[in-house]
Amino acid sequence: MTQDEMKRAAAREAVKYLSMGDVVGVGTGSTANYFIEELAEWGGAVGAVASSEATASRLRNCGIPVLDLNDIERFSVYVDGADEINHKLEMIKGGGGALTREKIVAAVAQTFICIVDETKVVDVLGRFPLPVEVLPMAASHVARAIRGLGGDPKIRGDFVTDNGNRILDVNGLSIKNAVEMEQVLNNVVGVVTNGLFSNRPADLMVVGGVKGVKVARA
Repeated sequence: MTQDEMKRAAAREAVKYLSMGDVVGVGTGSTANYFIEELAEWGGAVGAVASSEATASRLRNCGIPVLDLNDIERFSVYVDGADEINHKLEMIKGGGGALTREKIVAAVAQTFICIVDETKVVDVLGRFPLPVEVLPMAASHVARAIRGLGGDPKIRGDFVTDNGNRILDVNGLSIKNAVEMEQVLNNVVGVVTNGLFSNRPADLMVVGGVKGVKVARA
């Protein structure tokens, strides 16, 4: 089974946790794209909340209405991938640059389902560079603060987020206390948010692997 096949298998499994008439939050990235295809084929959602402009466009192209989060008090399920996820269901996200909107959508959802292939499951977070979204004028200041924490931040080329901000990708961190690190980084002036999802981890992890799909709960 290829990595793409494992992603699709996880996406297909996630649909089983939806109910007819749900509003569904949808993440960003290659695994989320497979979920959008499965969601469209299922056809039971009344609409979706998108975590990025790219996801909103893909949802519309698949015939799924895109709803404004400001018009929704709560919704049932948010489904998204991860760049890394540990056994506490804490994650690094933001490889696609949508981390801030992903955190907002996840905060409103009653249940967060993370769908990944088995290569994304790790014991300790930090092998994947940690994205940190920053206000453009604060990029150098935030980078200096991150170096003081032992990280090696690099600006992500010419990339600009949907929010008009820049991203620092941070190498060199072995994140054994994700909750603490998430809070420390978010307290640096100029940081919009960082890609650690530990204060709001996933509730359910669906892992596609060469031997099939496995499900774990927090």
